[in-house]
Amino acid sequence: MSDCPKCTGKAVYDPPKTVYEDYYHPQKVDVIHQIEVIRRHHCVPVYHHVTTVSVKDVYCGDFEGNNRGLHTASAGSKRR
Repeated sequence: MSDCPKCTGKAVYDPPKTVYEDYYHPQKVDVIHQIEVIRRHHCVPVYHHVTTVSVKDVYCGDFEGNNRGLHTASAGSKRR
């Protein structure tokens, strides 16, 4: 720098710089999740136990003379 009166100062300008100030504001955005429910039906075996009963009369010893062995009575007849 000189103190010469004939040297006047002047201004030199750089090209302007742009400075951004960003402001963010919340914005609601719905995100939709679709769910499909499938009801599946299955047949499952459930065992139901059924019992049948048969009754038979067995005569042992000398009941009918000399006939030994197994004798059964049919459902419609009765032995005396």
